[in-house]
Amino acid sequence: MVFGQNKLCIALILATVFFSGISCQQERTGPQNAPAGNRKSPIAISSIKHGGIYIKVVYGQPYRNGRAIFGDHEPYGQVWRTGANEATEITITEPVLMGGEVVDAGTYALFTIPEEDKWTIILNNDLGQWGAFTYSEDRDYLRFDVPVINLETPAEAFSIEFSEVNLSLTTMTMTWDMVKVEVPIRFYENG
Repeated sequence: MVFGQNKLCIALILATVFFSGISCQQERTGPQNAPAGNRKSPIAISSIKHGGIYIKVVYGQPYRNGRAIFGDHEPYGQVWRTGANEATEITITEPVLMGGEVVDAGTYALFTIPEEDKWTIILNNDLGQWGAFTYSEDRDYLRFDVPVINLETPAEAFSIEFSEVNLSLTTMTMTWDMVKVEVPIRFYENG
């Protein structure tokens, strides 16, 4: 009887050690650049599909929380991660026209430079960045400007959305605080 109880105790100890090891291992696989407890903004995903082309944007979604955002919390004239936490990333499965420029299929970091009357949209080749702290203009793939549209009512949460496709054209709209910007995207027609 004692021998059977010892086997049970050993099995429980081994199971505890085994499952403790799994738990520790899972904790290490989280975001490696984000200090624990630093993620205050949820992850958001926006996407659109047209024919065989798929576009997906993954971004951290910050909230105003009573702050004045552009020109204050996010200074004019400085590169912004276009969201919160990691730099926003956009994936395009086939070439498209964006802001009148050809963008090859791929995944890019999406940065912006907000100004009072326009935003500079930046697609950058350096993926996996935390914020814009290590951003390098040398890694830019494409830059273009879009005008700012002023809102009458503030948008509490930063959002990126796509309009329905009309004549192979969609608009990627970024809205937050008292502004929105619209990025025209045209899909190439097959055939």
